Amino acid sequence: MGKLEQQVKELLVNQKQTWELARDNYVALDKIQTRRLKYTDRDVLLQFNPERIRSSAAKVDKASLDARPCFFCHRPKEQQSIIYNRDFEILVNPYPIFQEHLTIPLLRHEQQQIKPYIGDMLDIAWNLPSYAVFYNGPKCGASAPDHMHFQAGICSGFPIVQEWKQIEKQELWNKNGVQLYSLKKTQPTSLFFLSNDKEKLVEFFESIYELLEIKENEYEPRMNLLTWIEDNRWVICLFPRQESRPSCFYKEGEANILVSPATVEMSGLFIFPLEKDFRKVSEIDIQTIWKEVSLSEEQLEGLICQIKGFN
Repeated sequence: MGKLEQQVKELLVNQKQTWELARDNYVALDKIQTRRLKYTDRDVLLQFNPERIRSSAAKVDKASLDARPCFFCHRPKEQQSIIYNRDFEILVNPYPIFQEHLTIPLLRHEQQQIKPYIGDMLDIAWNLPSYAVFYNGPKCGASAPDHMHFQAGICSGFPIVQEWKQIEKQELWNKNGVQLYSLKKTQPTSLFFLSNDKEKLVEFFESIYELLEIKENEYEPRMNLLTWIEDNRWVICLFPRQESRPSCFYKEGEANILVSPATVEMSGLFIFPLEKDFRKVSEIDIQTIWKEVSLSEEQLEGLICQIKGFN
């Protein structure tokens, strides 16, 4: 275990002992209900987690953000941190999805944006090899899009990390030390980047980033990102997004399902703060949710054609 992982383990133990909110929510996590669905050639795990309603139902419009203090600039006095590379700090997430759930905000207040910090994301993953580090875009599940941050959870908590090798894939690129694959015939739309060369991986990611649409009045392509270390190299899973939330989020009555997909859901772990949704959701619902928020088949094919045109 590396030095940073050891520090993180000690922070987790300490915060669960000294911070009542974190202690209670991590104890409650041991008792949450889960169930598993089979979706095509992969598993989907459902989690009933009432404490996550703050994230699932978060209002992230400009007026709502302006009306509340920043989550990261105004923190509980009990919340401790580890400073990382003078730009980020590592915190224990007090509303956990995993028994080891970290939030990693930028030390200065700056809007959520991945392009300037993709290298930092890779560095964090390299120094925390037991964890998968993830990024929720400002319109793709980030409940604090006003302050740049990552999150991290233990790798075994993400179905896609465990299963991605077995899912049928199409190789799109294998040059200059970078491999790129897309999933075939399955949702959600996913691209996998593999490399042991950080500079080349950053450069290639930035090239893909430039191909993605930025919607009107937004400043970044809609996306979720997940990265981890495997076989001494980085694996990045990019989920390019079309919509922020599926249609079921806005429906009334029994048709409503309170789910706001972020990286965790795109990776195959669906968090439901309401028990009614946890009980009723089916494989068809999961497929519909993924399909509505992901790029369409036509959009993906257009993107793939552009990637294959790289020199």
